Amino acid sequence: MATATTSKELKEAINGKLSRYFGVSLAEATKEQIYKAVVMTVRDILLEKRNAFHYKTKAAKGKRVYYLCMEVLLGRSLKNNVYNLGIGDALTGALGATGVTLDELYESEPDAGLGNGGLGRLAACFMDALATGNYPAMGYSIRYEYGLFKQKIVDGWQTELPDVWLPGGEVWLTQRSDMTVRVKFDGKVEEKWTENGMKASLENCTEVEAIPYDMMISGKDSDAVSVLRLWAAKSVRNFDMNSFSEGDYMRCMQEDNEAELISKVLYPSDNHSEGKSLRLKQQYFLVSATLQNIVNEHVRRYGDLHTLPDKAAIHINDTHPALCIPELMRILMDEHGFGWDEAWDIVKKTVAYTNHTVMSEALEKWNEDLIERRLPRIYAIIKEINQRFCAEMWNKFTGDWDKIERMSILSHGVVRMANLSVVGSKSVNGVSALHSEIIKNSIFKDFHDAYPDMFTNVTNGIAHRRWLCQSNVELTELLKECIGDGFIKDASVLSRFKDFANDKTVLMKMSEIKRLKKEQLCSYILSDMGIKVDPDSLFDVQAKRLHEYKRQLLNAMHIIRIYNALKEDPDLEMQPKTFIFAAKAAPGYYMAKRIIKLICSLSEDLRKNPNAKIRNKLSVVYLENYSVTMAERLMPASEISEQISTAGKEASGTGNMKFMINGAITVGTLDGANVEMKEQVGDDNIFIFGMTAREVEDMWKHGYDATAFYNNNPVLQSVIASLKAGFNGESFADMANYLLTGSPVADPYMCMADFNSYLDIHKKADEVYADKEKWNKMAVYNVAGSGYFSADRSIKEYAEKIWDLKSIR
Repeated sequence: MATATTSKELKEAINGKLSRYFGVSLAEATKEQIYKAVVMTVRDILLEKRNAFHYKTKAAKGKRVYYLCMEVLLGRSLKNNVYNLGIGDALTGALGATGVTLDELYESEPDAGLGNGGLGRLAACFMDALATGNYPAMGYSIRYEYGLFKQKIVDGWQTELPDVWLPGGEVWLTQRSDMTVRVKFDGKVEEKWTENGMKASLENCTEVEAIPYDMMISGKDSDAVSVLRLWAAKSVRNFDMNSFSEGDYMRCMQEDNEAELISKVLYPSDNHSEGKSLRLKQQYFLVSATLQNIVNEHVRRYGDLHTLPDKAAIHINDTHPALCIPELMRILMDEHGFGWDEAWDIVKKTVAYTNHTVMSEALEKWNEDLIERRLPRIYAIIKEINQRFCAEMWNKFTGDWDKIERMSILSHGVVRMANLSVVGSKSVNGVSALHSEIIKNSIFKDFHDAYPDMFTNVTNGIAHRRWLCQSNVELTELLKECIGDGFIKDASVLSRFKDFANDKTVLMKMSEIKRLKKEQLCSYILSDMGIKVDPDSLFDVQAKRLHEYKRQLLNAMHIIRIYNALKEDPDLEMQPKTFIFAAKAAPGYYMAKRIIKLICSLSEDLRKNPNAKIRNKLSVVYLENYSVTMAERLMPASEISEQISTAGKEASGTGNMKFMINGAITVGTLDGANVEMKEQVGDDNIFIFGMTAREVEDMWKHGYDATAFYNNNPVLQSVIASLKAGFNGESFADMANYLLTGSPVADPYMCMADFNSYLDIHKKADEVYADKEKWNKMAVYNVAGSGYFSADRSIKEYAEKIWDLKSIR
């Protein structure tokens, strides 16, 4: 049940916080002080719930899941926790005559931008779903001081600024100094034989303190509270008073600075040796601190580490936390006296791994010499794991050295983290049905041959209460009127909404709600960017991380085709369209930044076009500094959702699900979760185009020739010519060359091959959009079909298929 807290009780609690921490009353307090007092009050409620749930878990001797992820993209927490706790009305009453509204307090909170995209947002959704399902759970990540980065577009070019979130965000964090641990780097491994066998220790090493900060995440109307533990790095040595007294101030601060760099910035650029070293230190810092914490708590609760697999499920989300496998071996052997076989058995029964990509650059590889230098004991354990594994595979696949080499963790001077993740886990899952089949048949085929029962699928899901109930209150109210409020806790109930697909009153309300959300987005864009957007235009949106395989470039090529047609005939009959982009590119990713430049230049060129007829029919908006909060405004206002990745490249996607649940219609390839979305809504309620994953693979095998598509397509030729001529005074001949003659291969993500099909599907979408009733009917089917893509369902599958985790009630 939700926490029962009255307006009077909340007002007293808020006044107490203001008096104790700020020395003011509620009537005297500033909005910032009220915001912090409200957060502290909500945090206290969560802490009480967490403690009560902890005792229930302890009494039930329940198993816990520990979820490790390098990034957790939380966004804002106040609105989500207030909604899940069910105290919104009471808080509104508590604020009373202060003149400060709850919505204003929500806007006061900075986004906790501790993530880059879908991976980090998925982790945040899962924390919510775990609590809602009353599962004992802890998430682990790093308390980055600056998060990813704040994106600033300067003359069309992405510039990175620090994302300063802690001043307004740290009020959510509870420091747990009692659980501080030390993490060791560098040094030399010393081995000594004792009466209990060989003991290894790390000497002359560098030590860093890992200080935990806990953030509470409430479930909806549940007993449980998920704990997200974020580690901050600090030097262990005392202040160097001698250096300070001698005036050598830089030296006395050097060790502090080097230690604190570890938790300074999410994903530092790794296109230089210092960046690679820092990233490796970040990953080991996360897993070492986390594993020490898990083991210490298990020993305190149960005493015997042999029971670890019965009481703990350790889940590594992608390869970033893969070092937890050798780290758990190190702790068991070096600190608790386990033999190799016994320790390995525990690891293999405890750890599970989710793969999130088939992209080779994302399947991490580290130079052996870097790991050997930075993590000498871990390197020795990895070598031993690999040696034993290869020996096992030799017995299984005798004589097939090529197969064994592909499976080897160490190869040609690199450590393959994906292979380590598979070798050391009990279960490996993909994140959509298609993706799970691809990994079994491609990147992990050899492992699947060896361990077919090890592989499974759990399709991703979203926190539907955040992306529907909180982000789109108007649609939520319509759903309540039509199907009741059961969907709030059980998203599968949304399927009943399809019964209203022919109800003209409901279809009219769907149209009115979409128009309202579009107007709200237009107001936001005008106030934030000074750009006026026509709410009567079709909103075609692509919002996701900027990467070549996601094919924002294909979208831009389509826009150029429309622009060229309008230049030839400004009186061309067409539905006015606004193409909206929102994305950040990795700081060192030149091609992605160049695509942003192209889109921004195209946008500016359109705004400067002297012909009003063209400007009124076509516009492009690039939303700066994409974030969770921006997405909460954008998704409900979108009408077309662009999910156009090259088939076989997108593991799942979660943005596609957020658009879908808000009634946007997907234009997409049969890639990732789009395949299952099509199954849920039916062929008539999604716009599918382009090659399938199998067709893409076959085309590569037979030799992909981008110029063949160019030579046989006059429209494509005109688009390439326009790229060379440029927009807003800048040529994009390099982009044209990338598509035609790029090295090592032209058009690596097959924009040219899918171009005609993409134009055709947009023509079909235009025809349907002209029939508003039909379009709204498609929107109804999309909302109704979105229930399957709830994080609650995903977590239930993880609990049953992988973690053997029980809900505590």
